[in-house]
Amino acid sequence: MRIIAKRTLREFWEIHADCEQQLKSWYREAERAEWKNINELKLEYPNASILRENRIVFNIKGNNYRLIVKFNFDFQIGWIRFVGTHAEYDKIDANTI
Repeated sequence: MRIIAKRTLREFWEIHADCEQQLKSWYREAERAEWKNINELKLEYPNASILRENRIVFNIKGNNYRLIVKFNFDFQIGWIRFVGTHAEYDKIDANTI
């Protein structure tokens, strides 16, 4: 997978250093992945939540943080749409961000 907007993750972990290693780990795993569909992704991340339009919510650092990525499995691309605290996540519409 090609993951777009690593900078978004980097800027976030510079402020929230406690999640840096987990975000880096997620990024490396996602870049190596060749998921063909949501079902394959869910095999690796069973706690991820599926939203509309191939958006997936990943729980980061014991659900303290949330990461939303929109995937295009045909083109093997994931766009980071949001990374934030659980409280910040509760204030957004995860289906449209």
